[in-house]
Amino acid sequence: MRMPRGGRLLLATCLGSLFVLVIYFQTIIKPEPGVNTDSRPGKSRRSPLQTLYNGDQLELLAAQRSLQGRRELLEQACLSHTRKRQVLSPEDLKHLIVDDKHSLIYCYVPKVACTNWKRVLMVLTSDGRYTDPLSIPANEAHVAGNLRTLSEFSVPEINRRLRSYLKFIFVRDPFERLVSAYRNKFTRSYNTAFHRRYGTKIIRRHRPEPDPEEIEKGNNVLFHEFVQYLVDPRTQREEPFNEHWERVHSLCHPCLIHYDVVGKYETLEPDAQAVLSLAGVEGTLQFPTSGKSTRTDGNMAARYFKHISPFYQKKLFNLYRMDFLLFNYSTPEYLRT
Repeated sequence: MRMPRGGRLLLATCLGSLFVLVIYFQTIIKPEPGVNTDSRPGKSRRSPLQTLYNGDQLELLAAQRSLQGRRELLEQACLSHTRKRQVLSPEDLKHLIVDDKHSLIYCYVPKVACTNWKRVLMVLTSDGRYTDPLSIPANEAHVAGNLRTLSEFSVPEINRRLRSYLKFIFVRDPFERLVSAYRNKFTRSYNTAFHRRYGTKIIRRHRPEPDPEEIEKGNNVLFHEFVQYLVDPRTQREEPFNEHWERVHSLCHPCLIHYDVVGKYETLEPDAQAVLSLAGVEGTLQFPTSGKSTRTDGNMAARYFKHISPFYQKKLFNLYRMDFLLFNYSTPEYLRT
C-alpha cells in the first residue's frame, strides 16, 4: 500500500530531526514522576522512560552511570562524524521491535544476543502464553509476525512511540561480530541456505579456479574470501548487505533515533538486567545466559585476521569505521594497518 505523500513527509520531517526532538522531550519536557502514560484502565505504573529519567537517582546511580556515559558518547560521536540528515521511511524501521505492554522499543542486531532478546520480548508480549525464554525454540524467535516492528504502524503512531517509549540497542565489537557471523553462516554444515545464497557467489567471484562442486555447494567459503566479498564495490551495488554483517548504524540509525540505553555484548548480563529493571520485570523474568563454550572473542577474531593482508584489513576497517566510532570501540590491536 502506498503511503500518502503527507504521511511520508511527516515521518521524514520528524525523524530527520529526531535526534534533537527526542533529547528535547526527555530533558525539557520530562513526564512527571508517577504520571501514567499507559492508557489502559487501572494502570498507573511508571513507564520505563520515566523510570530512567525521573527515577530515584540514588537507587539508579550505579546501574545507570555507564549507560548514561554511552548515550553521551554516542550523541557526541554523531555530532562529530555525521553531516547529512538521512530521510527515513517506515521500511527503515523494520529492525525496531515494539512492546506496547511495557513501552519498549528494541532494535535488534544479529550476532548480538538478538535471539535471546527476541525470546524475552515474546515472553513480555505474549500475555502468559510464554513464561520461559529458553523454552522458545531459536527458529521460532525469528519467525516474522511473532513480534511487531515499528514499520507496521502509521506515521503518527510511529512518532508517538518514538517519543514516549524506552528505546534500547545492544552492540558488539564490529570485527568480533563479523567473525561470529562468518563462523555461524559459513562454517556450519546446516546453514545450506546461506551457502547457496552467498557462498556460491563468493567462491565464484573470489576463488581462483574453483572446482564446479565448490561453486555448486558454496559450503567452504574461507574467511579471506568473505572479507574480499565485503569490500568488493560490486557487492553493495548489486544488493544490500545481509543483516548479519550489515553495519549497526545502517540497521538501527542511532544518529537519527535517540536510544535511551546502549547495551554492549561485552557486558551483556548487567546491561540486560538494567533494561529488565527499567521495564519493571526484573523479579519475574531473567535474561538467558549463554552456554556457548566457543564464543567469538577478541582472541578468536585475532586468529582469523592474522591471515588477512594489511591492505584488506584497512579496507574492511574503513567499511565498519562508523560502528567503531559511534559505539566507542578501539581499533583492534591485532590489525596491521
